[in-house]
Amino acid sequence: MDQDSKAAAEAMAVLDRHMAALNARDGKALAATLHFPHHRLSQGRLQSWETPASYHADFLARAGDGWARSAWDWRNLVAASADKVHLDVQFTRYRKDGSSMGSFRSLWVVSRLGGRWAAQLRSSFAA
Repeated sequence: MDQDSKAAAEAMAVLDRHMAALNARDGKALAATLHFPHHRLSQGRLQSWETPASYHADFLARAGDGWARSAWDWRNLVAASADKVHLDVQFTRYRKDGSSMGSFRSLWVVSRLGGRWAAQLRSSFAA
């Protein structure tokens, strides 16, 4: 497996862990899938979290009271290098009854910093 393929596999594993931690409502595990500062561009606004402290609570507020879980619809590799991967993804948020709250496309940048793979930034169409 070449370096770019290894990097892409590492990035996909980060996204797997991210979704599992999100759905488990495990703030510590969720933060482990992100580099801080972490940046998110949505609705014309760049939001940054310097530390993991408020990240999980901010997500729960954005997702809304009816949110029960999320799932990836797709995750497509855009580009990869030995230390950075760009991914075109879409996820859906679901209510407890299984109905969809909406599907949202995003671009994620997963990078290896200090020997650790994690999401560094993303641009999302989700609120």
